[in-house]
Amino acid sequence: MTEKIVNQTIHTAVLPREAIDSLCLEPSGIIIDGTLGGGGHTRMIAEAVGKEGLVIGLDRDPLAIARCERSLAGQPVVLCQSNFSESTEVLEELQIDKVDGILLDLGLSSDQLEDDTRGFSFHSEGPLDLRFDPHVGEPAYRLINRMRQEHLANLIFEYGEERLSRRIARKLVELRDRQELRSAKQIADVIYGCYPKAAQQRIHPATRTFQALRIAVNDELRSLEIALKRLPNLIKPGGRLAIISFHSLEDRRVKRAFREDERLEVVTRKPITAEDEEIHANPRSRSAKLRVAQRR
Repeated sequence: MTEKIVNQTIHTAVLPREAIDSLCLEPSGIIIDGTLGGGGHTRMIAEAVGKEGLVIGLDRDPLAIARCERSLAGQPVVLCQSNFSESTEVLEELQIDKVDGILLDLGLSSDQLEDDTRGFSFHSEGPLDLRFDPHVGEPAYRLINRMRQEHLANLIFEYGEERLSRRIARKLVELRDRQELRSAKQIADVIYGCYPKAAQQRIHPATRTFQALRIAVNDELRSLEIALKRLPNLIKPGGRLAIISFHSLEDRRVKRAFREDERLEVVTRKPITAEDEEIHANPRSRSAKLRVAQRR
């Protein structure tokens, strides 16, 4: 199972044409793909910049790096296991001053969702881990088992925008007092039971709570806020910063930063979204929003 995960991706990049077009790529350009994932966007960028160009692919997930080292072999790509908020340090190490563009796709990878050992899927019997880098930080199930009920409820509400956060936190605490909560399915089932008409929900009832826990264990919003402050300094005048977000907590931060940053000029007044054909082929793209700004 692990060998399959490392060797082959099942992930499909969202908004591929729109993301690549938004960067206005030129041959010999240098681009950062700050969220490597399955390597789909990275490959397309590499093809556009050609052998004289360079794509710097970053990802916190060591499996994504290992997989793309094989799949992108021979391409003008350098891979680094790193958070995109640390792009400044990566460029310093590579002795590169500025780049022509940066792309971030803030969504989950399908490879992570299908990995039963990491708990990203509601049906996984594995532990609810949810960390992008399994060697850093605290898995989500430990967070659930140690937090006070009030703090857990606040976390689920703030990061998941979950209206039933207090009920969910109470049920989780009641169960954990009798047994350790560990598997993703076990925890998802508890949340499912908190919804009076769970089967009629448009999305799985555990979606927002899992999102909240994932954001917390990976410190995602802080990473994004740091990146929004630092990344414009790395882009040459006229270069583009393109960010794909998947929920309002991310999108609001990107929209505000693009609008208020004097270093940037907004290119997309409204976010670019997936067309019906892509949504049909790749349902994950339904909630994707692409915003683009240009370095002044």
